[in-house]
Amino acid sequence: MATDPNAGLDPAETLRLIRQHQEAARDATEPDGRLLFGAWGLAWVIGYLAMWTTARETGSPAPWAAWVFACCIAGATTFTIVHSITRTAGTRGASARIGALYGWTWFLAFTALGVVLGAMGNAGASPEIMAIAANGFACVIVGLMYIAGGLLFEENRMALVGGWMLVAAVLAAFAGMPATYLVMAVAGGGGFLVMAGVEQVLRARRRSEGGVRRA
Repeated sequence: MATDPNAGLDPAETLRLIRQHQEAARDATEPDGRLLFGAWGLAWVIGYLAMWTTARETGSPAPWAAWVFACCIAGATTFTIVHSITRTAGTRGASARIGALYGWTWFLAFTALGVVLGAMGNAGASPEIMAIAANGFACVIVGLMYIAGGLLFEENRMALVGGWMLVAAVLAAFAGMPATYLVMAVAGGGGFLVMAGVEQVLRARRRSEGGVRRA
């Protein structure tokens, strides 16, 4: 006589297993906050510290520091696009479209930012105004995109980081040059790295609790 494999499971254990499988599927098909936070944290810390270090004497960063910053931001943006698209590639319907649109919106937003900054330069904006605008607008874009990602993927920590990035944009705008670069490195990049650590701790705790319950 065949036996029911679920006969020994009580309702609480069955519910726990269902939630465990749901979390595993979600982790596999949605962007990993640890990677996104870490990528942007490193990009901002490295890029903005290079800018601040070389701008302390003259008020303007060295050309090589500007290239380092540009490469860091481009790298973080590219990673975000690829990660968002590949994580949702195995899904169908609305989830796949959301992941693709979210990823490409990063590219469109920073492309538009570059065009706007070019127009400001052609209009005669001073280097200091251009620097404040470039950093402030970039920070606002990142903040709003993280808030949008938090809403789309139901990740409250992404939205929290996005809100903090908006605060960092305001603080950096009033810090003046070249202190604005240091504010962006510490408040912006540091905020990303702190949240990457928090995300890692929370995931490790969930796995640990799951292992204890199974035991």
